Amino acid sequence: MKSSMENKTILVSITCASDVNGWKDKVKRICELGIEEVALFPTCLLPQQRKELYAALENSPIKQIPHVHLRSDMEEWELEFFVKKYNTQVFNIHPRHSTYPFLNFFPKYHAITFLENVLVIPEEAELKEFAGLCVDFSHWEGNVRLGNSEYNKKMLEMMQKFPIGCCHVSAVRQKADRDAEFPKRFTHDQHFMEELGDLDYIKKYINYLPKYISIELENSIDEQVKAKKYLEKIINSEN
Repeated sequence: MKSSMENKTILVSITCASDVNGWKDKVKRICELGIEEVALFPTCLLPQQRKELYAALENSPIKQIPHVHLRSDMEEWELEFFVKKYNTQVFNIHPRHSTYPFLNFFPKYHAITFLENVLVIPEEAELKEFAGLCVDFSHWEGNVRLGNSEYNKKMLEMMQKFPIGCCHVSAVRQKADRDAEFPKRFTHDQHFMEELGDLDYIKKYINYLPKYISIELENSIDEQVKAKKYLEKIINSEN
């Protein structure tokens, strides 16, 4: 079977999974490279920090932010800012019963909002309220490698019932290591890529990839550009 990049967009990202100031170097490099399209993961940024980020975005060459990962404390004006200023096509949120649930939401945007599988998978009743799934393939593969057959079974079931509007691609390592966020937990999936081979797992999931493929890595923009090219080769290769 031949896979291709036709009708798919791989996005490098401004990711703030642990370093609240890490976005500054990413925006600086985006300006130097003239990158016009990115995904945005303001995961650890509080309201005032996000305002600083938004001001930096407006002074950058970025014209399109197709995919934004929302935080639970975001206000409606922020979503409107992305849609009107950067033509955002899809949002994703965490399910309500996750560690960091999204509780303050706005029905106006349900039609373009997708629920992410994290340590838990969104329930069918909640998915019906929104547009479908945002598949984090690294979380999925990480659970598979830990032998979590129920997680794998439920993911396959949910994807038969609901559309996939966007996805996250992070690193999956051969050896399980401590989760940076939950130190008592060991995991294969990480937000930092050590080598391009950390992305090879995506070969298993090519047939599930949606239009928007967002690289969720805290690596530098230069390393993300290399990751993007590597993923393009995987997707364009024989499956």
